[in-house]
Amino acid sequence: MRYLLSSLLLLLLWQPTPLAAQRNHNFETAKHLDIFNALYKELDLYYVDTLDTEKTVGNAIAAMLDQLDPYTEYYKEESTDELRTLTTGKYAGIGSPIVYRKSCDRCVFDGPYAAMPAAKAGVRTGDIIIAIDDTPIAPCGKTPVMDYTSGITQQLRGDAGTTLRLRVERPTVGEMEFTIERQAIKRPSVLHHQMLNDSTGYILLDGYTEDTSRDLKDAIVALRHQGMRRFVFDLRSNPGGLMDQAIKVVSNFIPKGSEVLHTAGKTPDMNKTYCTETEPIDTTMPMAVLVDYGTASAAEITSGALQDYDRAVIIGRRTYGKGLVQAPRPLPYGAMLKLTTAKYFIPSGRCIQAYDFAHRGSDGQPKHLPDSLCKTFHTAAGRPVRDGGGITPDVTVHLDTLPSLVAYLQVSDQLFDWCVRYRNTHATIASPADFHLSEADFCDFRDYLAASDFTYDVRSRHVLDMLRSVIREEGYGDEAKAELDALAQKLQHDTAADVMRFRKEVTEAVEAALISNYYGEEGLVAYTLRSDPDITEALRILTDDGAYTDKLSPKP
Repeated sequence: MRYLLSSLLLLLLWQPTPLAAQRNHNFETAKHLDIFNALYKELDLYYVDTLDTEKTVGNAIAAMLDQLDPYTEYYKEESTDELRTLTTGKYAGIGSPIVYRKSCDRCVFDGPYAAMPAAKAGVRTGDIIIAIDDTPIAPCGKTPVMDYTSGITQQLRGDAGTTLRLRVERPTVGEMEFTIERQAIKRPSVLHHQMLNDSTGYILLDGYTEDTSRDLKDAIVALRHQGMRRFVFDLRSNPGGLMDQAIKVVSNFIPKGSEVLHTAGKTPDMNKTYCTETEPIDTTMPMAVLVDYGTASAAEITSGALQDYDRAVIIGRRTYGKGLVQAPRPLPYGAMLKLTTAKYFIPSGRCIQAYDFAHRGSDGQPKHLPDSLCKTFHTAAGRPVRDGGGITPDVTVHLDTLPSLVAYLQVSDQLFDWCVRYRNTHATIASPADFHLSEADFCDFRDYLAASDFTYDVRSRHVLDMLRSVIREEGYGDEAKAELDALAQKLQHDTAADVMRFRKEVTEAVEAALISNYYGEEGLVAYTLRSDPDITEALRILTDDGAYTDKLSPKP
């Protein structure tokens, strides 16, 4: 026994103390930084070719951060404006995205923002950028598309109050020139709001920047003046943003002093509890919050907190699952690092982080927490909710699968170019609520697409190719060849026939693209509300007091 006690005491004495572990970590850090510095010095001095220091070290930084998570990002001094734009939603320019189009090998304008300088000057979607301030813009050629697009963006932006001369080629019209004064551009958080019926209001929130809470409150007040007694809050495809704005958004709907989230990080200053600090606008109005896989970050804090307090019925599909907090940190020479500093936990105590970036599969992708490992928590009323995989809706709405043809069509040059041509040859169309593609226009689009080089992927062909491979490996290739060839023939593309087969879906895709050209983002939202299954389900529940109460009540 004495020998056993002595052995245990010796073992305990050899265990590293927290202080010793920290010293060892600090030593390893300093050691490997010294090795890296020495290695690069040797490369710079003796490597046969002269190194591009910025590129080489930049690649090393990118590789290091790639091992962490996609939210930890390095911004060079000249790129810090991107970070400020991301967090504030503001920049100085003319107010229009641009996009590269392979069909003309140039950048074109894509959806000038309403009431912003480009739109007020008359710039349209599809206008091809030819020159800026008398400096010709050459085709992209062999320049990397990202570099080509970024360079033009920088020329379009500048200090508010300065002007630029812009020359474009407008398809079917010809060259046009504009003189545009730059101004501070602010992307609205509230992309659209309207009454869905005489008592139900609708607000689409597009992101969380520094003015989001104020913009949302203004929209709510406006709808209440129009008679809103029920509320549909659309957070679908909302990527989130500033955490403090999520807290302020939630403050509109739950009592002052209520916990919205708490954070836990490596250092004590990262461990904080955040509560609502202002009196709410309304704590009883029936609410439905729409979510999907694109709902992330601050939008998940909002939807999760409202679910945990049983304040709203969550409708749609499971959200992305981002339960991490980022903060900017300054670096030497004006550079910045946006890094993950903590996890956040919403009122029920759950963290909804879905991806484990510290443990990756053989393909290098982070592992998604399986449902079997998710833990159960409870809302204020006692309803069970789960952690680890985003916010699971109270009501799941299953969407129809989009045909491959339509999925490829929506992002194609052909649809873009046809809509640009249509816009430039038709002065007006009906309102988003009333517009319908005519038979003649549908046929024109069908024929245009069939005559183009439009191609699209068919998943069944991929499955067939896999089947061929398996059959060959098993030694039945010759016997099955005729049947497989016959099946492959049946799966050949026939664009015109497929357009007719999926006529409804194709028509909706073309109508949506045209509405976007004429009426911008807000018009597109108004159009999609005409046949939105999530909206239909939200209205059904909100107008049925029994159904609404049942969804927010614990089941026996």
